[in-house]
Amino acid sequence: MTRSNPLRPSCRARRAAGFTLLELLVVMVIIGLLAAYVGPRYFSQIGKSERSTAKAQIEGLAKALDAYRIDTGRYPTTEQGLTALVTKPADEPKWNGPYLQKAVPNDSWGRPFVYRSPGATAADDFDLLSYAKDGQAGGDGDAADVSYR
Repeated sequence: MTRSNPLRPSCRARRAAGFTLLELLVVMVIIGLLAAYVGPRYFSQIGKSERSTAKAQIEGLAKALDAYRIDTGRYPTTEQGLTALVTKPADEPKWNGPYLQKAVPNDSWGRPFVYRSPGATAADDFDLLSYAKDGQAGGDGDAADVSYR
């Protein structure tokens, strides 16, 4: 019969005390693989949400522009811009706004929306768009313009 030393823990007690370096490395590799798989999918969704937010903002602004047109008979000029939806232009007696509850928002990337009236596509209409992520006209993917029509 062997006698155990009370100062020296048994093999079973040492094993229950913590993780080995190999076990920790395996866990770290698994976490790294999960991050490499989930990370790109997560960040691609951010770009989609910015575009859908910009599209929703443009549609809301277009409805406000339509309400302005119903009251005044025309859309604001390019010079008046989207601020005519919030503050009354000096030369507009039929203005019945404000047509937006708050100030004119910036797009999802922090830049003002591009507004032109009359628009390039129809003489009695307007152009309303965001130059998206790159802030330049045109582009592909996340840099493609987001427009009303």
